[in-house]
Amino acid sequence: MLKRAIKTHQDERGITGLETAIILIAFVVVASVFAYSVLSAGIFSSQQGQEAIYSGISETRATLEIDGDVYAYGNTTTRNVTAVTVSLTNTMGGEAVDLTPNPTGTEAHTTLISYTDGNQHVSDLPWTVSWIGKNNGDKFLDQDEQAVIRIDLTGLNPSPTPYSEFTIQIQPKVGAPLVLNRTLPARIDAVMDLH
Repeated sequence: MLKRAIKTHQDERGITGLETAIILIAFVVVASVFAYSVLSAGIFSSQQGQEAIYSGISETRATLEIDGDVYAYGNTTTRNVTAVTVSLTNTMGGEAVDLTPNPTGTEAHTTLISYTDGNQHVSDLPWTVSWIGKNNGDKFLDQDEQAVIRIDLTGLNPSPTPYSEFTIQIQPKVGAPLVLNRTLPARIDAVMDLH
């Protein structure tokens, strides 16, 4: 019996060093492949996040800002407002904003100006642009330039009258819209500062 136990014990074989090395190499290869796929997914995810951040910065940098007061021009005979002007600059000295005025025909406008009050919403009002001070001659509002937008309200029906509350939204092609909420005074004058 003792001989049989010793003989059985002698027949057992252990794992050789070569087999151990092969198993270790297999674990290292599997771990490397797993680590590579995790790193690739992380790099892809961070690139997507970076693109989202740059897109947001681009949107913010191309935003308009009021520089001065908003003026309304009225017809004292009919007691209604015919136009509104607003002086604009480029926020944070960002990217140029295209202020090409309403083109003729059916072309799309680059900057849309809409009007809303309790009676109506008009999504594309006619407007013109003029420049104050420094201007490089193009129709883009660049850093350190100031543009005056005159918005024509004569096509509205009904026209804004005393105590009318209205919203004008200026939406450039790129960037956040500029929203103006104003209320007309009790008396319509030829020129009114709407602060």
